[in-house]
Amino acid sequence: MTSETLPPEVKERVAAWLKEPYDAETQNKVRALQEKDPASLIDAFYTTIAFGTGGMRSLMGPGTNRLNKYTIQGATQGLANYILSQKVETPKVFISYDSRNNSRLFAEETARVLAGNGIEVFITKELRPTPFVSFGCRHHRCTVAVMITASHNPPEYNGYKVYWTDGAQVVPPHDTGIIAEVKKIKNPSQVKLADFKNALIHEVESEEDEAYYEALIPLQNHPIANHKHGKELKIIYSPLHGCGITTLPEGLKRWGFTTLSLVEAQKTPDGNFPSAHSPNPEQEQALDLGIKQLMSEKGDIFLASDPDADRLGVVVRHNENPVILNGNQIASLCLFYLCNTKSLPANSAAVTTIVTTELFKTIAESYGVTPFEVLTGFKYIGEKIHQWEGSKEFSFLFGAEESLGFLYGTHSRDKDATIAACLIAEMALQLKLQNKTLVDLLSEIYKKYGPFLEGQLSAKFGAGKEGMETMETLMKNLRDNPPQGIEGQKVIDIEDYLTGKTHVPLPQSNVLLFRLEDHSKFIIRPSGTEPKIKIYGLVRHQEKKRLEAALNFLKEHYLTP
Repeated sequence: MTSETLPPEVKERVAAWLKEPYDAETQNKVRALQEKDPASLIDAFYTTIAFGTGGMRSLMGPGTNRLNKYTIQGATQGLANYILSQKVETPKVFISYDSRNNSRLFAEETARVLAGNGIEVFITKELRPTPFVSFGCRHHRCTVAVMITASHNPPEYNGYKVYWTDGAQVVPPHDTGIIAEVKKIKNPSQVKLADFKNALIHEVESEEDEAYYEALIPLQNHPIANHKHGKELKIIYSPLHGCGITTLPEGLKRWGFTTLSLVEAQKTPDGNFPSAHSPNPEQEQALDLGIKQLMSEKGDIFLASDPDADRLGVVVRHNENPVILNGNQIASLCLFYLCNTKSLPANSAAVTTIVTTELFKTIAESYGVTPFEVLTGFKYIGEKIHQWEGSKEFSFLFGAEESLGFLYGTHSRDKDATIAACLIAEMALQLKLQNKTLVDLLSEIYKKYGPFLEGQLSAKFGAGKEGMETMETLMKNLRDNPPQGIEGQKVIDIEDYLTGKTHVPLPQSNVLLFRLEDHSKFIIRPSGTEPKIKIYGLVRHQEKKRLEAALNFLKEHYLTP
C-alpha cells in the first residue's frame, strides 16, 4: 500500500501531522510508518482516540488514535473547558502517574494545559498509586483528579483516568459532559499551554504521604496484636515494577508488619516490566518469582500489586504448598473477617459488581449487612459511597470486584492495594496466632455457606476497527440467538443490561446475564479497554472441569467468528 492508496480521512490526518505545530521527532515517526508499516499507519490514524466514560487507554505512538503528548493535550483541553463550564470558584486538579514509559511526560503535559487555562494544579513529584490520586483529590478538595496509567496492560500501553470532586472516577452526568468537550478539540491550535514552571503548578511531596498513612491507621481492627506480633508474619511483596513500592511497604509497617521481603528482580519501577511483561497479578506467570521466594523463604503470604497499585494478588503458603487466591475468594475472606471482627452499624452495606461471586452477597446477608451489586467498574462502588455520604442511608463497610480490586475505608474512592494488603496481613496474623492460614478460613466459609466456584474465559479478536466490529456482531448474534442451556443446565432467565431487562435497575451497559436452574449464572460482556469479550462463570458447585467445559462451550458456540 502506498500513501496514494490510503483511505482519504487517513491521508488527510497524516498530512496534518507532517507539518507544524507537530514536532520534528513526531513527524519522523509518522514518515517511518508511511515507509515501513502502512497497516500500522492506518490503525494510528483511521480514527481519533476515544475519550470514554472513565478516560482513555491505548497504545502509545504518533497518530490521532494513539496516546502521545498531542492527544493528551487535546483531551486535557476538553477536560479544562468542562471544568470551567461548571463555574467552580477556584478550580483545582490533582495529578499523578505510574511507572509506565511516558507517564511523567503525559502528567506534565496535563498540568501545562490545565495551568494554561487558569486552573491550579497539584502534581506529585514522584510516581504514586491510583488510589493515592483519589485520596489526593479529596485531601486538597480538588474539582478533578487525573491519573496517568494503563493499569496492568502490557508495556506498549498508557492511559488517562479522570476523577471527580468526591474522588471517584467520573460518572453521569460529568462523564458525558467531558466526552462532549473533548470531541470539540480538533487540533493543537485549540490548546492553551503554560510552561511547567507556571505559578499555578505545585509539585507535592511528603505532606500528602503522611496524610494518607494517617487515614489508614484508624482502620486497624487489632492494633495491639498487630504491633505486638506483626513482625511474626513473614510477608513477601512484589510491586511488579510498579508504583506500589512507594506506599505499600510503608503502609504495612505503620500497621506493625515489619517482616517484609521484596522480590528483588521486580522491586524497581520500570515501564518495560522486564520480569513481568504482562504485569497482571491475576496471571500466574506474573506471580512466579514471588511464589518461588515465598516457598524458599518459608514466608506466610506473598502479595503482588499491579503497576498502578490498585489491585492486589495474594498467595498463601498452606501445608507447604503455594495456594493462589482469586479475587472472589479474597473478597469473601475480607468481608467475612470484617463482619466477624467489627462492631457494625445497623445500616452497614457492602458493595460488589455483577460479575463477582454470589458468596459475597450470602455472607453479607447472614450478618445483617445490606449487599449491593453494581456494574463492572470500581467507579460505581465509589458512586455508592458518595451517595451514602450525603444521605446517611447506609454506612459503607467494604467494596470488592473479582479482578483483585478491594476497598476498606473511605479515604479513597477507588480500589486500593495498600489498604487491602494491610487488612489481609492483619487477617493472616490473627489466623497464624491460631495456627491457621487464609486457606483454612476459606474452607470454613465454604463449609458454612455451601459450594461456590468462579472462573472466566476471554474470546480475543484482532486489534483496531475490525476487532471492535467483530465484538459488536457477536454480541448482537448472542442477543438474537441466546443459549437455551449450558452444559446440561437449563437457562431459566436472561438479563440484558443494554435494554434494561434486569431485576435490579442499573445504568445501560452491553452485558448479558444467564441464570441456570441450579442457581449458577454466566455473564458475558465486551471489555471496555481491549478487543475481547469476557465470559464469567459463577456456579454453585466446585467441579473445576465442569465449569471450564461450560465456559468453553459459550466461547466456541457463541463467541467465535
